[in-house]
Amino acid sequence: MISRRALKDFSQHHPDSYSRLDQWYRITRKANWASLIDVQRDFNHAEAAGRLTVFNIKGNAYRLVARINYRTRKVFVRRVMTHNEYEKGAWKE
Repeated sequence: MISRRALKDFSQHHPDSYSRLDQWYRITRKANWASLIDVQRDFNHAEAAGRLTVFNIKGNAYRLVARINYRTRKVFVRRVMTHNEYEKGAWKE
């Protein structure tokens, strides 16, 4: 279960992100991940940031931060942002 709202809201302000976010959504919706290693099979640049997982979107132009509950197989999108916003670190708060 993934909410598309954050993805749609972000792509309205950054239209060039839409197809990549939609691709991320479609892959993630069908995924049956049990660990970060499984995630990295689908998204090799995904990395852990504490309890969160960070995905590079559109060649690292954008970042998607999600909380993955491997037990329930649910993915919660915490934030989608530009690379510059990500670098500022406000998403960690």
